[in-house]
This record gives sequence, structure tokens and C-alpha cells, in this order.
Amino acid sequence: QVQLVESGGGLVQAGGSLRLSCAASGIIFSINPMGWYRQAPGKQRELVAVISSGGSTNYADSVKGRFTISRDNAKNTVYLQMNSLKPEDTAVYYCNAPTYGMWGKGTLVTVSS
Repeated sequence: QVQLVESGGGLVQAGGSLRLSCAASGIIFSINPMGWYRQAPGKQRELVAVISSGGSTNYADSVKGRFTISRDNAKNTVYLQMNSLKPEDTAVYYCNAPTYGMWGKGTLVTVSS
């Protein structure tokens, strides 16, 4: 059974940092791309960052230079390091395994001004 479990969300002041984690099970993690998406209240879900099995990364323009996606294949975990957070980063952040069409339940990030 494929399962993605996010953690690390919370309340942070603008300019602060958070690190999100997504633990995957039931998939061959090391050979699959992984992604982070987010959905703000009243808005559509949007791509934040993706990482290939080989470690290549791609980011939404809105987070370039502030967020870093990484993976630890030994731990079947993908991370999202978020620095210089802004109130507009407030959203539920979801982990995605595109090959399997699977999503986690999400973790809420709230950035106060």
C-alpha cells in the first residue's frame, strides 16, 4: 500500500524557516521522482518543487532561491527546506509521487506577518 506522510508544518513569522518532510512507503522510492505542491485557501493546488530520481530539481518561480527540495533514498524521505518565508507562502503543503498518482494528506504552513 502506497503511503505518503508529511510532517514539519506549523506557524512561523515572516522571514523564518521550516523544513517539511515526507516519508514514503509502499513504493520503490529511489527510482521515482517526487514533488511538493501547495494549496492556499480559495486557490488551486500549485507545484512548488520537484526532484528527479537522479536529484535534478525544478522550482516554481515564486519560491526559487528560498526553497530547496532534497531527498534521502536511504530513508525514503523527501524534504522541503523553506527559508525567508512570506505570508503568501501560507498553504497546505502536499507531497506527491507522480508515478503512482499518490498524495499525502498535507501539512499546514502558516506564515504570520
